[in-house]
Amino acid sequence: MMSLKQEIDAAILKAQRLEVQTASGMQVWHVWNASAGKPLVLLHGGSGSWNHWVRNVLPLSQSRAVWALDTPGLGDSELPIGAEDADDLSVPLAQGLIALFNEVPVDIVGFSFGGLMAGFLAAQQSSLIKRMVLVGVPGLGLSNNIPNMRGFRVGMTSEERMAIHRNNLLAIMVHDENHISSDLLAMQDHNVLRDRLRRRRIARSDVLLSLQNQWKCEVHGIWGEKDALYEGSLHLLPELLSGCQLMNLDVIEGAGHWVQFEAADAFNHILLARLPIE
Repeated sequence: MMSLKQEIDAAILKAQRLEVQTASGMQVWHVWNASAGKPLVLLHGGSGSWNHWVRNVLPLSQSRAVWALDTPGLGDSELPIGAEDADDLSVPLAQGLIALFNEVPVDIVGFSFGGLMAGFLAAQQSSLIKRMVLVGVPGLGLSNNIPNMRGFRVGMTSEERMAIHRNNLLAIMVHDENHISSDLLAMQDHNVLRDRLRRRRIARSDVLLSLQNQWKCEVHGIWGEKDALYEGSLHLLPELLSGCQLMNLDVIEGAGHWVQFEAADAFNHILLARLPIE
């Protein structure tokens, strides 16, 4: 069984890294199997990068061209001037998509903050999205408060930082602590250090409830049964998303918020079934 570092290295080895210049700054994209066509665009979560999809890109690219963005202001992509939250990123995202796909609509999968960003794009530039999959997305007015999250202080040792990452990953991202390894802590630290979107607040709102009325694409949802943000309220999601073309809402047993990492095989199977190649 490969370590997480080996999984990351294997994914990078098969990826093409692209730096896409847009009016909002340089964006870094990774693409697998670009010649396959039928692009599948992956948008990662907050304080993350393309590697939120490390267990998905290779299996998904067996049949699809998989494009994973480092969200502007996160990972290796530049921070657009004045950008602070998801509503500031729909224009940069549209610019990147147009540069790559010439306004041809594509399938988009948005995890957590990435799903929130996709929701703004679907409302403001619906012609760019063919089908949208929301994965553990916030912004529906249900997200639980996570009281045991801990912050960082200047001058912390590496050991202290890793302890906080472990605490926070268990608090919000993964349900089973056996998924937490030294490689995962190192990946999380690398991602968090590159997070320049420091004032995110929209995730705690119910903004998607009104935006969904402007979505023109079909919508699918995938959630982890043990998602800490939605404990006790997953059953409310179909009614809350009744204002859009919700086709399916799949809940994967035993998985937390970061469902595509914690239950990768089940997630990949469901995603490909919900987005058949046309």
